[in-house]
This record gives sequence, structure tokens and C-alpha cells, in this order.
Amino acid sequence: MPWPRHGHWESPGHRVDGVVNLTRIYTRTGDDGTTALGDFTRTSKTDPRLVAYADANEANATIGVVVAAERAGTGGGDLGDDVIATLTRVQNDLFDVGADLCVPLREQYEHPPLRVEAEWITELEADCDRYNAELPKLRSFILPGGTLTAAQLHVAATTARRAERSAWQALDTHGDGDGGVSALPAKYLNRLSDLLFILARYANRHAGDVLWQPGGGRAEPPGPQTTPSP
Repeated sequence: MPWPRHGHWESPGHRVDGVVNLTRIYTRTGDDGTTALGDFTRTSKTDPRLVAYADANEANATIGVVVAAERAGTGGGDLGDDVIATLTRVQNDLFDVGADLCVPLREQYEHPPLRVEAEWITELEADCDRYNAELPKLRSFILPGGTLTAAQLHVAATTARRAERSAWQALDTHGDGDGGVSALPAKYLNRLSDLLFILARYANRHAGDVLWQPGGGRAEPPGPQTTPSP
């Protein structure tokens, strides 16, 4: 995955253009089951940090499907330019999340890395409040479904939640000291999953939520199973 390990970031804590040089996608350097982190140290491809930013990349790809479908007019969610702009910002943020996770924490750096900032999490919370204010109160669990866009946003929300769990696992494994992992990417992914769930409801705002029916929607939910006496 061409994460920002192929270049460096010129300024800490700010959204800047990275110096990236992608002359070839395959390198064969990972054929021994290892890969380079953002500081060029090698680690196993099963390292929890790699799992975390791979999951974040998967969430990003899923959001990309949502944006593409809505721009093509085939998603049915009627998200509007404001939501598309929010999702596009999030897609860029998710690359920043990966950049953060792939560079171990150090007291000093030759090139200060890009890090997730607390303000980005506050932005997501503001987005959650803004879009949720336009929705009816939720009085039941809901099913992933409705418009195609809503269903895909539910997929994105669950993928972001998995990425969050992976980020916490990376933190549990490596700690938050020298050589460790920041907690901010995990917190960002937590708020992002909330936002994506809200936007899934927003994409169904005209038709309404698809409500969960206990017992699988049966007229009479199955009772407890009993074993006949011999």
C-alpha cells in the first residue's frame, strides 16, 4: 500500500502536500513477509499497526464507492454537495490516519511526521450534530438498507469501527511511548464510525429508516427450545 512512507511531510500537525515519489508500485521488498514503516524501519506484515492502517484504507475505499455513486446519480441517497465535501475531507483524513499509524512515536524526528490532531475529532463531532439534527429521533435499531448509498455507508461505518479496534490493538501492543502509537487515530475512527452511521440514516431521510423487527420479522418470535424427555 503506497502510504506516505515514500516521502516526508514538511510540517507537523498541518494538512500539507507530501513529497511523494511513486516511480514503481511493486518493489519485491516485502516478499519475506516484512514491510517498511514510515520511518523506514522494518516490521512484520502482521504487525497490528499495519492491520490498523489497512482497515482505515478499506474504510476509505468504501467511502469512495459512496462518493462515486452519488456523483453518478446512482446511489439514491441525495446527499448533496455539503455531505460529499465532508466525505471527501474524511477520505483525505483517513490517509492522514494511516500516515500517523505508520510512523512510530519519537521524541525527535529528522522530518516531523503528519499526525492526527484533536481538532479533526471535534470537526467530526460537529458534523455528527449537524446532520443528526435533521433526522427524526431513533427509537429502534435499524437494518443496513434502504437506498444503495445508505447500505454502503453502513458498510463504511462497520469498517471504520473495525479500523478503530485495530488501532486500539496497535496501541495495546506498542504503547504510547517512544516507538509507540498515538491514541488520536483510534479516537478519530470512533467518531468517524458514528458520523457514517448518521449519514446512512441521512441517505434514507426521504424514505425512512429500515427498522429492525425482533424475531426475524416473524409474526410470532420463536420461543425457547426444549428437549423432549426420553
